Amino acid sequence: MEKILSMIGLAKKAGRAEIGEEPVGAAARAKKARVILLASDAAPSSRRRAASFAEAGSTLLLTVPADKDQLGHVLGRTSVAMTAITDIGFAEAIVKKLAELDSETYSAAAEQLAVKARRAMERRQEQARHEKKLRRGKKH
Repeated sequence: MEKILSMIGLAKKAGRAEIGEEPVGAAARAKKARVILLASDAAPSSRRRAASFAEAGSTLLLTVPADKDQLGHVLGRTSVAMTAITDIGFAEAIVKKLAELDSETYSAAAEQLAVKARRAMERRQEQARHEKKLRRGKKH
């Protein structure tokens, strides 16, 4: 669990995590959130809001085996009920670690994010090839 929490902390330091209800909701509505992580002891109202954010943004919603205080500690706050990871690489790595911890609960989500990460990488490579052709002056 410690590795997962430190990865969430790294995502925050890299500017790839939205913390708290309003920023998570905004990221989900803008379709920037790759996965929404919910603390295991989040209030029922927070759970409902997180579920509606996930539905609005077509995003995965996962409850992590960490309470609000643990999640808050790694994110530099006292208590955090939900956070959204906006980078596909971080999201995939975190969910992969969760799947290693509890494959029954998280393996489907890990597979889904692995596919999304692969597609994102393919799009980046295609964009890079396109830009290289443009620099050389070639038409497609």
